[in-house]
Parts: sequence; C-alpha cells; structure tokens
Amino acid sequence: MSFQSLVGNFALILFILLVITGIIWAFDLFVLSRQRRQRADVALKEFDLKANPDPAARALLQAQLLKQPVWIEYSGSFFPVIALVFVLRSFLFEPFKIPSGSMLPTLFVGDFILVNKFTYGIRLPIIDKKIISINEPERGDVMVFKYPKDTTQNYIKRIVGTPGDVVKYSNKKLTVNGVEAKYTGQTDFLHAGADLSYSKQFEEQFPGIQHRILNDEDKSSAVYLFEPADFPFANQCSYDDAGFTCRVPQGHYFMMGDNRDNSQDSRYWGFVPDQNIVGKAFFIWMNTSDLKRVGSFK
Repeated sequence: MSFQSLVGNFALILFILLVITGIIWAFDLFVLSRQRRQRADVALKEFDLKANPDPAARALLQAQLLKQPVWIEYSGSFFPVIALVFVLRSFLFEPFKIPSGSMLPTLFVGDFILVNKFTYGIRLPIIDKKIISINEPERGDVMVFKYPKDTTQNYIKRIVGTPGDVVKYSNKKLTVNGVEAKYTGQTDFLHAGADLSYSKQFEEQFPGIQHRILNDEDKSSAVYLFEPADFPFANQCSYDDAGFTCRVPQGHYFMMGDNRDNSQDSRYWGFVPDQNIVGKAFFIWMNTSDLKRVGSFK
C-alpha cells in the first residue's frame, strides 16, 4: 500500500487501533485485573502468616503482583487518547494541509486548515454514510471531499453548482442558472517563488456570495480534454472554445478552484457525489511561513 493510500485510509487505521486497544483495555479490566487480584490475595495471605511481616515488604509485593504488564499498560494508556482523537476527527473537526495553489488567493500552499465535519450532517466513520442531516452544502462554500477518481485522496475546492444548477463558464465569466457573476478588479496577485509571476485578481460576486479569484491573461477559459469526458453524468456537460456548460445532477456538486486557470476540478473530472463529502473548511489555524494567515476565510 502506498503512502498516499495510507494517508487516505487514516480513519480506517485509527479505527483499527481503537478496536485493538479497546479490546485489550476491556479484557484487562474485566478479566486480567481480577486474576491478578486473586493471585495477589493468595500471596498476601501466605505472606501474612509469616512471623512479624514487614509492612513495607508487603506493600512492595502487593504492587508487584497487581502491576499491569507493560503491553497492557501502554494499550490502556493509548485507548482513551485514540478514542478522543477518533471522535473529534470523525464527528467534529479534522485538520488538513493545503498541498497546491489551486485555491489561491483564498488558501495558500502550506496553510493548515480546520474542516467542520458535522455542518453537513453526521456521517458514520469509515463507511461515510449520513445518518443525520443538518445543513446542505451551499454555493460558495469551500468544501473538502474525496476525489471521485481516487477516494483515498482528499481535495478542496469551492462549490459553484448545487444539485439542479446549470453552471456556465465562458470567457472566464461564471454564470449560474442564468445569473452572471459580477467582477471587480483587484490589485494583481504576486505569486511568491522563483518565477515571481503575476495573476489578474478579481472579486467574484453573486447575491450573498463574494470572494476573490485569479485569472491568467495568457490562458484560455476553454477546457482541453485529451480524450472524451469520462465521468458519471458526463452527458450533462458540453464544451466549446469559450468554456463549458453543465447541469448538476441530483445528489452531486460542481467544484472549481479559485485559481481558475490553474485548477484541476469538476471541469475535468466531473461532479462530486454527496457521499464523498468530508466537510466545510472554515479556519486557517497555522501556516509556518506566515503566521498572519491564521484566521477565518470566505
């Protein structure tokens, strides 16, 4: 199994560790500790039959007889820690690190973010089955999800289309259900690094939704697929030299990166099904290169 697969199956690994340490902890609590107590009682009775038994020696003997084996002691110590991490990570919050610049200028490479696991509903860990619905994902949310072509990988993009929406992207302008976004120019965005390149920066606005995006003047908005679109419901999308139009199927979402000309997203690999949702990203809790980035984002 590859390292990426191990990372993608961390929840399963954590669950296995939880089960193993939990079984050891429970077996010791209900079986082994009682056996140690019984042996200790017998040995202490024999010790007490001696003439003038030394209380210190008796206490030392008792401690030795009741002491847990090292492997049980460590398992019992790890069990509550693993249980706490499993519950927090599965039902409340999960940390992620941003690996690429596809969400610039909102999220930078190296940002450590928190993802709310319960805002879209409570899901059973491992099988990711929703058991309690709370809120539905909304257009404009930044969402972490399992990559449809390889569910061991987690991706992060912005929702631009919810079930039933018609999403059109033409000449670098986004239209949803016939409503075209408004764009306000911002200061050009400087990409740090060896190339020191610039991208055009805009504020994209829909009613009740606004956030910044990047565009590269030297890149087309056309989606270049080197082979026919091969993803579920691909027949709901049409492509031309100016961009694309897609109708989002029920139970699915259309995702795009804010760095529009440098993002592999639903334009290329299709819609994200509801069962692939991990949670809503909402907070940057660390960036070792720039501590000023800590805080919420939209």
